[in-house]
Amino acid sequence: MPVTESSRIGKRGTLVIPARLRRIFGFEEGTEVIAEQTAEGILIRPAITVPIEIYSPERKAEFLLSNAVDADDYRRAVAEVRAMGLDPAKIEHRRPAEA
Repeated sequence: MPVTESSRIGKRGTLVIPARLRRIFGFEEGTEVIAEQTAEGILIRPAITVPIEIYSPERKAEFLLSNAVDADDYRRAVAEVRAMGLDPAKIEHRRPAEA
């Protein structure tokens, strides 16, 4: 049976979610949520966050150079790294055996 409880909006728009509902849905202090407009009102649900890594140009160049599979691919990677304004010789990477 669905749980229904009331709450109030506090200062600065804060909403206290009743303890029983927090336990049911696993909301703890610091839990990220999404507030979404629906036809019935506002839906608040847990957010799924995934950390992302932002790569520096040097790291991107390392990927390009190290993932080349043959001499032609390596030459293309070198050209792309140079187009990025970087010197391929200064980027630590693994060359393909054929290059």
